[in-house]
Amino acid sequence: MRFCQAELHLVCAYMHTVVMKWDGAAQHLDGIVAFLAVARLGRLTAAAESIGVNHSTISRRIAALETSLGGRLLVRTQGGWEVTEQGRQALGAAERIEEALAELAADSSSGRLTGMVRVSAPEAFASWLATPALAQLQNDHPDVSVELVSATQRARQYRTGLDLEVVVGRPHVHRAEASWLRDYSLNLYATRSYLQRSGTPRSLVDLGEHRLNYYVESMLAIDDLDRATERLPPMPRGIASTSVHSHLAATLTGSGIGLLPDFAVADEPRLMRVLPDEFSWRLSYWAVGRQEAVRNPLVQQAYVALRGDRPTTG
Repeated sequence: MRFCQAELHLVCAYMHTVVMKWDGAAQHLDGIVAFLAVARLGRLTAAAESIGVNHSTISRRIAALETSLGGRLLVRTQGGWEVTEQGRQALGAAERIEEALAELAADSSSGRLTGMVRVSAPEAFASWLATPALAQLQNDHPDVSVELVSATQRARQYRTGLDLEVVVGRPHVHRAEASWLRDYSLNLYATRSYLQRSGTPRSLVDLGEHRLNYYVESMLAIDDLDRATERLPPMPRGIASTSVHSHLAATLTGSGIGLLPDFAVADEPRLMRVLPDEFSWRLSYWAVGRQEAVRNPLVQQAYVALRGDRPTTG
């Protein structure tokens, strides 16, 4: 949503009226920024890093804001800091103030986004998809900082310190929003030299004579990834690793057949599909975020970038 000029004047007048009732305008505007950061990230330390202050400063600013408004905005729980009922009422007003300030700043900054976005994603997604997408987001908005954590795991019920968590398969989460990102498939690949040396499988049964480069079974916590091998016959393991990069490297070296993401080998001419008409395992990536975080314009643009759409520049 964009404000027209008349609406901007009204918002500014409203802000001036509210701020003038508070003792210390700058302090309470800082408190609004601090409140939004903690509501979105769930951790004081992560919020402090995103703003560029220490966590004690965050605490003081929020305490001052709560004193002015006469009630608690945030409460600490097992899963981190959560917004109270009064906090939810204040959240909408704080977001409108944030949006109005961003709209005013757009005239002098050409609509560039600012701030930090924190994303957790499985290794393959992080390396091949998230890194170039978020790098392009930075190119479009040079004042944006990105933290990308590689983690192949189930969606956490408490995702403090993150704006978005990318997971494999549709997650079931509470107090969070889950949105589809993109589909992909796991296929069987091998080098031509390996197939010439070891023989090209003609059916799924033939795979039992070949080594498989894939995850360590005992350490694989993602059901959709675990079920990928159910249609395959028992195969001796080649390089079993928690890293997709290891699966790829082992397959390129000629150590068996790799079960690899299609996007990871799209530009790899040394590999060819094995049994393309008989096997392909379809999967999807989903993005999960705290309800307060996903309304952040920067997080929304990050989601658009991760989905593969061109992020907007204004």
